[in-house]
Amino acid sequence: MNMKRGIVALLVSAIVLATTAFWFFGMEKSVNPHEIVSFGIIVVLVGFGIWFAVRRFSSAHSGEPQEDELSKKIVQKTAAWSYYISLYMWVFMLWLKDRVEMDTEEVLGAGILSMAVIFMLCFIFHRLRGVRNE
Repeated sequence: MNMKRGIVALLVSAIVLATTAFWFFGMEKSVNPHEIVSFGIIVVLVGFGIWFAVRRFSSAHSGEPQEDELSKKIVQKTAAWSYYISLYMWVFMLWLKDRVEMDTEEVLGAGILSMAVIFMLCFIFHRLRGVRNE
């Protein structure tokens, strides 16, 4: 089961990277800085997915348990924090959309990308800090 999750994470990362590359390099118009930043963020998120897959493979190879209590607690805390922060991020983006001229597709794309970045940052924070005994 641990290897299957690693393969799925690696496969999803490869698909996201391939479709992003087709999108970025297939544009006929000039590339603006917003698109370059979006491409960079997507590459960082794909790198996070690849790191996750490699970690799964190495733990399966060394015979470690699939998921221990600490890993489950870190993912649970990360999900809770990222959900809570993302709610305020969406409120901010709706407020910003009223003041700045943006297409709906741009707002949705930036919001979804921001949610992924928030989850990644929360995961890194909880992974480095650990989880307190509550």
